Amino acid sequence: MTETTSARRPRRDPSGRLATIGDLIGTALAGLVTGAVLLLVLEAILSLTHVSEFGGTSGWLAIILPVWLFVEEFRAEGYGASRVVVALLGAGFAVAAGMTVAGFAASQFPTLVSGLAGAAAFTVVYCLVWFYGLRWLSHRMG
Repeated sequence: MTETTSARRPRRDPSGRLATIGDLIGTALAGLVTGAVLLLVLEAILSLTHVSEFGGTSGWLAIILPVWLFVEEFRAEGYGASRVVVALLGAGFAVAAGMTVAGFAASQFPTLVSGLAGAAAFTVVYCLVWFYGLRWLSHRMG
């Protein structure tokens, strides 16, 4: 895969996909942090107006921007069975990892924190499976 010559970050290949695993994970985690900050602001507003207690909202809501990025990566990949297979495997492994981490964290932390931990695990696992799985399948298929 050839990279376009551009100083901007994140770097993208000619088809529009993120070019390196660092760019993919970095962009996904930046979206996750942005979602977490917005969720904390929402929690603060709800807590200050006595609508709910702080920490009662699910931290999984922070995953909206990373999932949007994953959908855009899926669309940029183009047509083919490999993208569907890798997306399904990535989603399966990511949900399993995220739910496991959230389950372990739920015994010690409120819903907000355990959900954020699960969302972070989901994001990292999906990025790894998507990036390396897609390239491995593309190499195997020729």
